[in-house]
Amino acid sequence: MQIQCSFHIHDPKNTFNSTILPSGVWIKENSNFGERPDRVIFNSSETVNRYQGKITGNMSQKNCTTVFFNVTTSYSDIYFFRIESQPFRATDPDKSVKIVVSDLPSSPIITVSGEVKEGTPVILNCSAVAPCPEHPPELTWTLPTQFTTENQLHKNPDQTKSVLSTVTFTPSYLHHEKNITCTAVYPVGTRNKTAEHTMMLNVSFSPKDTSAFISPADPVLVGSCVNLTCSSTANPPVTNFTWFHISEGKTTQVASEQS
Repeated sequence: MQIQCSFHIHDPKNTFNSTILPSGVWIKENSNFGERPDRVIFNSSETVNRYQGKITGNMSQKNCTTVFFNVTTSYSDIYFFRIESQPFRATDPDKSVKIVVSDLPSSPIITVSGEVKEGTPVILNCSAVAPCPEHPPELTWTLPTQFTTENQLHKNPDQTKSVLSTVTFTPSYLHHEKNITCTAVYPVGTRNKTAEHTMMLNVSFSPKDTSAFISPADPVLVGSCVNLTCSSTANPPVTNFTWFHISEGKTTQVASEQS
């Protein structure tokens, strides 16, 4: 789990020594820990802490971004950050971060770049949050055809991180209304937890399997009436059918009807 963190020093007594790297302390539940030292769950100056983690931000640049490992649902609480650089020590009791740890990972999100047309390469994107960037989820795809993938760790505008998996494939009309699935596998301790997102492909394609029928069937008596039926599969559906008469190499339109 990664906590984005930054701080500003308010030091009217000028007791903060910027040449000394300050320690970062995380306090759980309440900023007052004088009588409850067990509320201190992490101190970057200590080698043993209640919570396993490390400050990945550059404290000298006032970046206190922190990563905690092996997070459980018991970590859900309010947390306060404290700066210690003797003799300077400060905690802002009015600023805290609320952490809610769910036992179920968030589902990844599939997006499609543009319209999906038969014969035209299309790009699918799947993104999944990476609450712990050092142990990001692994993304896999299930598609009804061959494809190529590219995965990368992506930084979001809010400084959190996500894993982005990009798939490129060329759809055909046979892939219309077929499912595609992106699965995210999160390492949780010695186990894995999965979450997935499934969507149905909507492939645009030109008319296929066009056929015509005559009723009654041959032989047809001269002067009798017959019904001609035409059918075709397309997406979007065919809206207009046109009949032509071919005689002695000459083609003549005889009828047109909207379906």
